[in-house]
Amino acid sequence: MKAFLKDILGMSLYLLGILVITYLVIQFVGQRTVVQGDSMENTLMSGDNLIVDKMTYRFHEPQRYDVIVFPYQKGKNTYYIKRVIGVPGDSVYINEVGEIYINNERLLETYGKEVILDPGMAADTIHLGSDEYFVLGDNRNASADSRDPSVGVVKRDDIEGRAWLRIYPFDSIGFIKHD
Repeated sequence: MKAFLKDILGMSLYLLGILVITYLVIQFVGQRTVVQGDSMENTLMSGDNLIVDKMTYRFHEPQRYDVIVFPYQKGKNTYYIKRVIGVPGDSVYINEVGEIYINNERLLETYGKEVILDPGMAADTIHLGSDEYFVLGDNRNASADSRDPSVGVVKRDDIEGRAWLRIYPFDSIGFIKHD
C-alpha cells in the first residue's frame, strides 16, 4: 500500500511538472494560432496553423515588415495578424492612388497583394508615438488594420509575438518571411 501511494504521488508530481512546463512555454515562449480570414493573403492563407514566437520581442523591438500578432480588443480572445509598416517615430501617409509614404519617402515593398483603394485614416498623415506601430494586412483591400479606426495604431504592450513558423498545411510548412 505504501509503494502504491508513493507511485501515485510520483505520477501526480510528474503530471504537475508537465502542466507547469506547458503553461510556461505557452505563456512566455510560443503558442499555436490559426489564421482566419484572407487579410494576409498571399503570405498567409485562412486555415494556416502558425507558431507565434513570444520570446523575440523580449530582446528587441518589432521591425518594419515583421508579421505580428496582437489582440483585436483587450480582454477578448480574438487576435489579429498583420505586417508592421510604420515603427515608432515614423509618419505614415497613403495617397489617393494607394502609395504608402513613410517619413515623406515612398515605401517600396512587395508584400501588398494589390493597390490600396481606401487609405482610411492614413489619408491624413499619422504620426506614430514612441510605442506605436502602423500595421497593414498584405491583402490590403480585405484587411481591417491601422487604416481602420476600430483597429488604429498598435501599442507595443499589445503585441503578443511574431509569426514564426507555418506548421500546417503540411505542403506549406516553413518559416514566415519578415524582411
